[in-house]
Amino acid sequence: MGQSTDSLRFPQERHLKNVRQLTFGGENAEAYWSFKNDKLVFQRTDKENGIPCDQIYVWTVSGKTMLSDPPIRVSSGEGRTTCSYFLKGDSVVIYASTHASSMDCPAEPERTSGAYYWPIYPSFDLYLKNLRTGTSKRLTDREGYDAEATVSPKGDKIVFTSDRSGDLELWTMDINGENLKQITRGLGYDGGAFFSPDGKHLVFRASRPKSTEEIEKYTGLFKQGLVAPSDMEIYICKADGTDLRQVTKLGKANWAPFFHPSGKKILFSSNHASKRGYQFNLYMVNLDGTELEQITFDPIFDAFPMFSFDGKKLVFSSNRNNGGSRSTNLFIADWID
Repeated sequence: MGQSTDSLRFPQERHLKNVRQLTFGGENAEAYWSFKNDKLVFQRTDKENGIPCDQIYVWTVSGKTMLSDPPIRVSSGEGRTTCSYFLKGDSVVIYASTHASSMDCPAEPERTSGAYYWPIYPSFDLYLKNLRTGTSKRLTDREGYDAEATVSPKGDKIVFTSDRSGDLELWTMDINGENLKQITRGLGYDGGAFFSPDGKHLVFRASRPKSTEEIEKYTGLFKQGLVAPSDMEIYICKADGTDLRQVTKLGKANWAPFFHPSGKKILFSSNHASKRGYQFNLYMVNLDGTELEQITFDPIFDAFPMFSFDGKKLVFSSNRNNGGSRSTNLFIADWID
């Protein structure tokens, strides 16, 4: 596996170099670096090859064994998983799973009139998986949505999305699951949060319904365990929830944000410039919303960017080079500032 040629880079993508495709087929997404920058943890669905819904895999992508071995599944293979991330030390990963509720994949929401919704499965709980011993530890155990967990670069805190307050808010906790603290409180979905390189701030995606119609739509979908991702913007706040600020005001869907290694910019995915609605590209913007710059130029989909901890590489998911299929694959590129 792996294709090393800049034929996978569009000419306008001046911040990328040596773009390499890692996966070929299936749905591969949310790939995140280990702290040593030599492994990725990601989720994969491949119905044609016996993976009916997302499971978590770890893959070595640097060093002597780079891509020579297939990725290793670290989730149980039961239920559905989402949003994995390494803890500091790289021997433990955190992810959410529904397997304690059922061995089967939970039902996906039906699409009506072209509408697209994200399911908020109440059976998602957070788990820690020790890659050395193979043992798992359940961090949350409740009826309700606990998912989308990531870890501070300092290694001391986890941020995740939960409905335990009656709405979808950001929460933090210690690595052992203690000292729970609610971070956001505004009506609407708050999720996909990441810490800044110094661990002092959070960046995340959020919807903020304002009109009566918007509020009724949001609360109605929430009661059905659904979220409409079509109207989201990027926000930042301090890690304790103070100094909340809206970064983008672009309209449509702005999501999958991640801090630039400098901590002064944010990379994110957006379809705000798309006439069709489903074309997503990566953009970069200052923390105050100025100097918006388009980074990728794929005609279909680029999302889930993450910089390596040394700032030298970028991993992202894309529909480029999929032969016209619907497969979403993982790509690594050198980052050029």
